[in-house]
Amino acid sequence: MLDRHITALIKPGVEILARGLFRLGLRADHVTLLSFGVGVFAAIFIALQVYFTGAILILLSRLLDALDGAVARQTQATDAGGYLDITLDFLFYASIPLAFAIANPTNNALPAAVLLAAFIGTGSSFLAFAALAQKRGISSVAYPGKSFYFLGGLAEATETLTCFILMCLFPQWFSVLAFSFAAICLITIVTRIVGGYVTLKK
Repeated sequence: MLDRHITALIKPGVEILARGLFRLGLRADHVTLLSFGVGVFAAIFIALQVYFTGAILILLSRLLDALDGAVARQTQATDAGGYLDITLDFLFYASIPLAFAIANPTNNALPAAVLLAAFIGTGSSFLAFAALAQKRGISSVAYPGKSFYFLGGLAEATETLTCFILMCLFPQWFSVLAFSFAAICLITIVTRIVGGYVTLKK
């Protein structure tokens, strides 16, 4: 819900950093892989219950994720790069609830499983529509620079990132946060399915 506004807010700074990374010789795929690698370390630290470090690494990972597209636009964005980016993004998002489940399986396993199931719903409704939108030649007005059609929702990257940081800062509240965000994801799933179906029906 907030992604479009946050993207517009940070775009000038992201473009400056992207130009600097490009001049250093880094390309978009390098930044994507680096972002994912940092995200993996975030999950490892969370699994080890070093939550504050995990939060810092999550923020760094998502900053790098914001940069890879901007670096790609310094030359020419590619479908291969877009594919790598979205695939690793979904793996990163799945790794954080899993890490909390490993950190405290007795208290966190069930809410983590519910949240992961919700992520499957948001991810599948997003990607299925994106594939068919590409087939139909439907483009996104809200996110014109993306490799995929971004079908919005109540739970997007900004909201997910906020939830993850809150989980790291207040790990004792993981269950409440996970169940609450799963409910938000459920609303997103329903609106995406209905919106996607109506759009394709036209």
